[in-house]
Amino acid sequence: MRILVVGGGGREHAICWALRKSPKVQELYCAPGNGGIASVAECVPIQVNQFEEIAQFALDHTIDLVVIGPDDPLSEGIVDHLEAKNITVFGPRQNAAIIEGSKVFTKQLLRKYNIPTAAYESFEQYDEAVAYLRKQQAPIVIKADGLAAGKGVVVAQTLKEAEEALHDIMVAKIFGDSGNQVVIEEFLTGQEMSILSFVDGETVCPMVPAQDHKAVFDGDKGPNTGGMGTYTPLPHIPQSVIEESIETIIKPTAKAMVAEGRPFRGVLFAGLMLTPNGPKTIEFNARFGDPETQVVLPRLKTDLLDIFLAAINGRLDQMNIEWSDEAAVCVILASEGYPGSYPRGLPIEGLDQVQNAIVFHAGTAVKDGAIVTNGGRVLGVTALGKDIAEARAKAYADADRIRFQGKHYRTDIAKKALV
Repeated sequence: MRILVVGGGGREHAICWALRKSPKVQELYCAPGNGGIASVAECVPIQVNQFEEIAQFALDHTIDLVVIGPDDPLSEGIVDHLEAKNITVFGPRQNAAIIEGSKVFTKQLLRKYNIPTAAYESFEQYDEAVAYLRKQQAPIVIKADGLAAGKGVVVAQTLKEAEEALHDIMVAKIFGDSGNQVVIEEFLTGQEMSILSFVDGETVCPMVPAQDHKAVFDGDKGPNTGGMGTYTPLPHIPQSVIEESIETIIKPTAKAMVAEGRPFRGVLFAGLMLTPNGPKTIEFNARFGDPETQVVLPRLKTDLLDIFLAAINGRLDQMNIEWSDEAAVCVILASEGYPGSYPRGLPIEGLDQVQNAIVFHAGTAVKDGAIVTNGGRVLGVTALGKDIAEARAKAYADADRIRFQGKHYRTDIAKKALV
């Protein structure tokens, strides 16, 4: 089969890497791809928002399947666009991708179907939002309604900080139209957990759970990022809690989307908080998470292409998806200054010295035949091991072998899972 993956980050590198292992894949393309993806797929200079060009490429190259990686094109309707041209595509349609594209929609859905989540109110008017906020207690969470490159959520430690966030989002419009509405949400405490699931309507096939590290510095200090590292499994979280999350949150949400006439087909990402009162929903994403994908897919034993095709053809309930018992740890190597401004075009050395890890490229490019930095999160160094300790030691050993000016990474990824 001839496959086109849309996207150019670490998630798409992991998807391409996993697809390349399938004996059914003859040709693999990635648009636009990056410096590392070029080693497993042919990169095509088409951007993720160029729907017409993507469709034309798929038709010209008799592509059998298009796989959508990022959130923006899903929310903008790329699946509908391709399906209208009879192009087979894996990912949710626009009316289902709204589960990520609008936090207000998702909170209302969860409330309507009694699915556990944080208490909240949503607002379109700044004055009303401020008036409500002043009656609340800190810490409190402020969320821009729409997509904001993973940066539209502020956990405010004081009401003053929360008011500033409201002003930034609704008045200063730092996230553009994504801030036309906001959600003001109670602050939940507990362990975070991510569960990605292959979904086809009401059929939910959960993947192995993972845990992300959002803050840029050790000890969960500093501003939030797209994710500084991940690991799986979660030995410190009981299997009963994982099962409860699936049965009380993920499956009911898939069923609710069908009931709303928005059946979800693709990968549904559930961001969960394990509170003293049970698991609660923080957010849903309509695609593979990044960098969760970089630890989850290396543990997948079943052919990823077979799973995609089963979901598309309504046969997901007939799949027996198998996972390895190994642990996986991913350490993100970031540019100096990230998540703020950062330099690009810096040469990366030591990639040829990596011994045990799989290095997924997130923000890289090829310049004069050499790999250079081209993003905030540059590389994801993923290693497998018999347990978290072994995988972690391998990942950090290889992370140290890779060099570029200003390289920054957290040193405590998966530390809390060392049991």
